Amino acid sequence: MRDAFTVVDMNDLSDVFVVDDSTRLVGAVSEQDLRRALLGGVSLDDPITPLVRPWRATANQAADRAAVLDLMRALGVRNIPVVDSVDRVIGLHVERRIIGVPKLPNWAVIMAGGKGTRLGSLTKTVPKPMLTVAGRPILERLVLHLVGSGVEKIFLSVNYLANIIEKHFGDGGHLGCSIEYLREDPDVPLGTGGALRLLGDLGYQADYPLLVMNGDLVTNFSVSGLLEAHRKEQVLATIATSTYHHEVPFGVLRSERNQLTRIVEKPIQEWPVNAGIYTVDPVLIGRIPVDQEFPITRLFEDCLSRGEKVGLWPLRDDWQDIGRPNELAQARGQ
Repeated sequence: MRDAFTVVDMNDLSDVFVVDDSTRLVGAVSEQDLRRALLGGVSLDDPITPLVRPWRATANQAADRAAVLDLMRALGVRNIPVVDSVDRVIGLHVERRIIGVPKLPNWAVIMAGGKGTRLGSLTKTVPKPMLTVAGRPILERLVLHLVGSGVEKIFLSVNYLANIIEKHFGDGGHLGCSIEYLREDPDVPLGTGGALRLLGDLGYQADYPLLVMNGDLVTNFSVSGLLEAHRKEQVLATIATSTYHHEVPFGVLRSERNQLTRIVEKPIQEWPVNAGIYTVDPVLIGRIPVDQEFPITRLFEDCLSRGEKVGLWPLRDDWQDIGRPNELAQARGQ
């Protein structure tokens, strides 16, 4: 009982989770049950075994933080354990944080200042990153995914309808992270790269590679996988890539010397494309011009012109860019 109260007090939990000698989940005891037991005469030195009840709401290591929070809301619980393939407890999702996930020293910068003009009337009063997918803003899903991956410091680059974004996210505390804002001049949009120079205006200088991404993506990419690839390849920047497929709607004729050798019916071609997710070494930030629109891709072109390496990292996870009405409908399952 004493150990259980200590866990509750140190971690501000509503439930204590009980494991066996192999750390497999046995069940849980609520804080309320602990207090009732004390009032009923149980000693602090007594075991909690009689109070343990079954607990079936768990999440695996790859579970999306947003989905876990939605499950909490549906079940009316404040905590969900993270278990591995044999039910060993390796972490714990709590409403405002996640326990057991290694914290990353890397900061993340999310570009959320665009007008989203291709979405027409949908973005007249709502910034594109705040459009909802499965009941939650796209930008919030990104933030929660980063938090669930161990990122604690996030910067949101804002411009168009910035007040809506800032009011929703605040300082990020309710989402389990610290959020600050890179505010562009509405009359001087800085593009996907220029806003990175605003980090210096806030007095920040990164010591570790930065995660940079567009704010209109629906994805559960592996944050640790991208960072590890960047470190392993020893490059200055890494671009996450998706794959674009195009089906030729005709039978393609292969030939040699004007004679048919083969007919290929409706072949599919594919190419790696920019997924809007990057890792950037801090040294590159100083190369970005001040107060100018600067696409981040120009930074990578500059690296190539200097003979410096830029890595490519293929995404293995779901990825959807929300730029057009049909893409938003697809993400919403419509």
